[in-house]
Amino acid sequence: MRAAIGSFSILQRLLHWVMAICILAMLFIGVAMVRTIGPDYLSLISLHKSLGVAILVLALLRLAVRLKRGAPPLPGDLPAPMKLAAHLSHLAFYLLMIGMPLIGWAMMSAAGYPIVLAGGLRLPPILPASREMHALLWNTHFYLAMAFFALVLVHIAAALFHLLVRRDEVFRQMTVGNE
Repeated sequence: MRAAIGSFSILQRLLHWVMAICILAMLFIGVAMVRTIGPDYLSLISLHKSLGVAILVLALLRLAVRLKRGAPPLPGDLPAPMKLAAHLSHLAFYLLMIGMPLIGWAMMSAAGYPIVLAGGLRLPPILPASREMHALLWNTHFYLAMAFFALVLVHIAAALFHLLVRRDEVFRQMTVGNE
């Protein structure tokens, strides 16, 4: 990644907050999907697939912007274990934001189900049909979703810690920036 900058750009902050909304919606839609067998199930699946592809595209864009522009430095007085946790959690976010949609796509491919997005766009399968692979990918997707939800909760707690306890620049850099 590039050298540190003073604040996240407007584009970086916009991508962060749009993706935050998308990811939270995705997690709750996913919970609703596994909890229902009613008539809303197919609508939820369709929405989940489209939102997953949108998250994948946004995550790739966000990663490209991050690699090009960099990120503000963490506070100098932040303890080393907290700095390490921040770096590892951001790495985990990128892995999950990109990996989860790809795993979902592979899972649907292995099940023989098409990925049809809003507007009728049909994505090609990325794996051949296989019941065993579908089962493995379903479990992987499910448990990674639980880990993703936990990571989101830890991220929110860390943001509130920076805002309310440390009262440093970290929260402001992702909200109003230095512009």
